[in-house]
Amino acid sequence: MRVLIDTNILICREDDRVISENLQNLLAIMLKFGVSVLIHPQSIEDLQQDTNKQRREIMLSKLRAYPLLEKPPLPDNDFVFLNNIGPVNDHNTKIDNIIIYSLYRDATDFLITEDKDIHKKARKLNIEDRVFSISDALRFMEGYFTKEAFISPPSLVQEPVHNMNINDPIFDSLKASYKEFGEWFKKISREGRTSWVYHREDGKIGALLIYKIEDESIVSTVDIPKKRRLKISSFKVTFVGYKIGELFIKIVCDIAVKNDINEVYFTIFPNTDERLIDLTSEYGFRKTGTNPRGEEVYIKRTMPESRSILDNLSPLEIDVQYYPSFYDGSQVRKFIVPIRPKYFNRLFTDLPERQLHQIESLGFLIEGNTIRKAYICHSVTRKLKTGDVILFYVSEQHKITTLGIVESVDYGLQNVSDILRKVGKRTVYSLEDIEDIALKPTTVIIFRHHFHIGPFVFNKLKSQHILKRPPESITEISDESYRELLRMDGIDERFIIH
Repeated sequence: MRVLIDTNILICREDDRVISENLQNLLAIMLKFGVSVLIHPQSIEDLQQDTNKQRREIMLSKLRAYPLLEKPPLPDNDFVFLNNIGPVNDHNTKIDNIIIYSLYRDATDFLITEDKDIHKKARKLNIEDRVFSISDALRFMEGYFTKEAFISPPSLVQEPVHNMNINDPIFDSLKASYKEFGEWFKKISREGRTSWVYHREDGKIGALLIYKIEDESIVSTVDIPKKRRLKISSFKVTFVGYKIGELFIKIVCDIAVKNDINEVYFTIFPNTDERLIDLTSEYGFRKTGTNPRGEEVYIKRTMPESRSILDNLSPLEIDVQYYPSFYDGSQVRKFIVPIRPKYFNRLFTDLPERQLHQIESLGFLIEGNTIRKAYICHSVTRKLKTGDVILFYVSEQHKITTLGIVESVDYGLQNVSDILRKVGKRTVYSLEDIEDIALKPTTVIIFRHHFHIGPFVFNKLKSQHILKRPPESITEISDESYRELLRMDGIDERFIIH
């Protein structure tokens, strides 16, 4: 495995300050398991511009201990890349572009950086699952090499706001932005408002979601009429690496569905949390206007207002914009995907018997927190394409339980690095797993989890002529058989777009 590391991280590693425990553990794991840690030659050139001669020479002497990425590609003539990445405004932007281009061209498997601009560029290039923060990288390396990432740390819990410490550091940015924060906090405490909270081992809050149901109009520069909506009052994640933000999206969508609400919104001051904007945009939140305080209003709809809105959208674009609704019309095919229980249990932690309105806490098996997930198999079929509906059949238990939508699919991979680059942060597989899987041509499916259905046991599927025998590989079913499954399940038709 080849990992390119931003020199800002290496400088922190090599100077005289005490480095964070996460960074220490990450570097120790990579050293132990022989990960090739590389730095980009451009980073050396950049450091050579430092006008402080003594500091420059000290840092360069230390960085030269790390191998350089050999003959890295340059983006100068790659106009597709340059158009996606945006204009070069200054020297730092140029350096960032050159560094991320090496990842884009597969000169390395992954890039580790704390630079928010590089993470943003990765999302534009659709390689965000290969760009890690230190915490992301640590969780990935633990799971890949040691399987420690499969051990669940303390849970996310539902808790009354009045039980929270208003002086917790997670509230500092809110206090700075909102002068009336103290009064607001008292008000929602007295209302009995609930929240979802993750408490770190030191007792501090690592993640927080506060919400409420409203029946009023939203005052903004765009007319947003009175309607029943779910408002996200606070959405903060400081404990990164566990996909808590994605889990919060699942929670708010689940709350909206269960309360018969089809719009969710939040407000935010411009340029204060680009990661939140980028994350929520992946699941259909769109800037709609600006309120009198200068906050931008972002609204998500869980179902389209009219059929005509869908005319220019692809099946996947419909799934993204109106999640958890999904398209299952004539443009897409339907497949049953067999999956072993141990992988199913890692991918899907929100089984029907533990859905959000019934559970008291949520475990932190990272892959189970996500909406976008990765599945690897040896299926010989090459029929799957973006937007297709997949139904997961748990082998050994012999039942269909879960519905997802294909985001991307790659066939015939037989190299560990190629597989890793496709699954990125979303893998449930260890090094041993992937090395074993890669012995045969491998299919990698990136998909979006929408709903649990059924469960439908094999005997029922057989009696309804949907399956003749338990599937051993990905199996296409007719649209008629698929519709029969939905009729047996009683899934809410409002969230199905034909």
